[in-house]
Amino acid sequence: MLTMNHLAKVYRTEVVETYALRDFNIDVKEGEFVAVTGPSGSGKTTFLTIAGLLETFTGGEYHLDGMEVSKLDDNARSRIRNEKIGFIFQAFNLIPDLNVFDNVEVPLRYRGMKAAERKQRIMDALERVGLASRAKHYPAELSGGQQQRVAIARALAGSPRLLLADEPTGNLDTQMARGVMELLEEIHREGATIVMVTHDPELAARAQRNVHVIDGQVVDLTEEPRFHSQTSHA
Repeated sequence: MLTMNHLAKVYRTEVVETYALRDFNIDVKEGEFVAVTGPSGSGKTTFLTIAGLLETFTGGEYHLDGMEVSKLDDNARSRIRNEKIGFIFQAFNLIPDLNVFDNVEVPLRYRGMKAAERKQRIMDALERVGLASRAKHYPAELSGGQQQRVAIARALAGSPRLLLADEPTGNLDTQMARGVMELLEEIHREGATIVMVTHDPELAARAQRNVHVIDGQVVDLTEEPRFHSQTSHA
């Protein structure tokens, strides 16, 4: 489903090279639920943005669903991102001037779907997260947990092959976080492939596998370590 081999991401200025990722290796199989953990600045979010085709990489290989990502042009990347990948962000990323229904509809409009199909997908997704009755509410009228559920519905409406979640419970209290995590587990049981970045060890422990990132490299805590001690350039 998602394989990165010896991936590197380097940010360069005239005087400094900063390695966000170096010799980064990961293999996520279809149907897995993988938690990615690690200290702040370790490269977790950089990995997720590259995985989601939101950012390019400097070296190595990235195969997504059998395709070598580096060979794709911008249009192809955008199309694959819209059709195959769902995103859930810590800050929800809802549009405040749009109601719940319209927020979930936004990515579907780019696919050229007919209105009837869009409506069916939206209401199915909102029903799935328990918010069908709030379709006409605006983000400001919802709790944090409800806003995150809208964000999950927005991702689910596109029937993604891969769901990428960046600290999906980071802005929620314990009870709301538990509800969101239970929803993600349920979505996974139905066949979704999920990669979740989290700082919460309790949430990470509920995933099938925990991949730990340190200094832009991977330590897979349930497999043989592939971490090579190298000094990250700052």
